[in-house]
Formats: sequence, structure tokens, C-alpha cells
Amino acid sequence: MITEIYFVRHAHSVFSLDEEETRGLSEKGWKDAKKVTEILLGENIDYIVSSPYTRAIQTVEGLARRLTKKIILDEDFRERDLASRSHHFDDPFGAMEYVFENPYFHYPGGESNKSVQRRGIEALKEIILAHKGKKIAIGIHGHIMTCTMNYFSDQYNLEFWKSTSKPDIYKLQIDENFNLLHCKRLWNEKTETGALEKS
Repeated sequence: MITEIYFVRHAHSVFSLDEEETRGLSEKGWKDAKKVTEILLGENIDYIVSSPYTRAIQTVEGLARRLTKKIILDEDFRERDLASRSHHFDDPFGAMEYVFENPYFHYPGGESNKSVQRRGIEALKEIILAHKGKKIAIGIHGHIMTCTMNYFSDQYNLEFWKSTSKPDIYKLQIDENFNLLHCKRLWNEKTETGALEKS
């Protein structure tokens, strides 16, 4: 039995570390969220799950409204903390490269890539166990999405994370033994409707 998971990376939101959990979508983000809704309306989604962070919820709430479905919030799909909020990085991107190159390493107050992956995979397994054979959209964030997908294949790495957009949509087909059978990108930045094969 195949379960279809739609990882929906949130649309654009103006960065603010002090408002990490509560910052909402930008004007562009709201426009793109409408396109996300239109794409996913054609997929016959059965359940909608989301990180509790505002920008993730807002990206899938249009779909929930159109389908008259409740958004199930799951804390385990929240974005990773690279470090404690008081920790300062002179080179944030270099810090990100380092945790990808050293997946068991974590900065003070932060999570390693492996711990993020474990959190995401455990949450994903619970959802699939509860909704076998269904189509489930998950409002999520770039780092945890990449770390979770990396469980299935090393191709989902730092370069993959850099290639993703805000928003983005990846459709994963997962079998009853928790094997990834196929992954397809549904969001295309150029056409904003097309499907780009990732594997």
C-alpha cells in the first residue's frame, strides 16, 4: 500500500529570529500560497498537517479552507534551531555547511542534522501508520524537510536544500515498508504550475 506525502515548504516570510514561531507570510508569500492551493487541489488530498509555526500554517490554510478540512498541527515538523537564539554566527551559511558536513554535530542550544532527521522521520512514520494509503499534505520548513528526505537518499543534501524555493512542493510515494518509491517536485518557479522530476 502506497501513502503519498506532499511536503509543502512554506512560502516567503520576512526573516526575524525574534519572531521565528509567529512571523507570517509576506505579500509575495500570500500570492504564492494561493498557487500552492491550486496545485494541491488537483491532488485529492485527504489530510493536512502542519508545523505550528505561523508561516507554515498560512501556506496550507487556503487548501484547508477550500477542502473544508482541519489542519492538524504537529510540533515535530517545526523548523530546526541551528543554535540557541542568543548565539551569534559571523558566517551563518558557513555554519549551515558545517552541520551538513558533520551531521552529528550541533552548536550550543541547537540540533544536529541527525537529531532533526530523527524527529522528522518519527513524525512521518506516525502519520503514515495512522493514514495508510492516503494523501497527506504537510506544511514544513526547508531544513527539516531536507534532513527528513535525506533519510531516504543522500541526494537530499546541502545542495538540494540550496536548490529549493519558498514555497516548494515535493510529492513522495512511500510503501508499507517505509521505502521511498518516487519523489517528484510539483512546484516550478518558472511556470509556477509545472512538475520537475527530482528522482
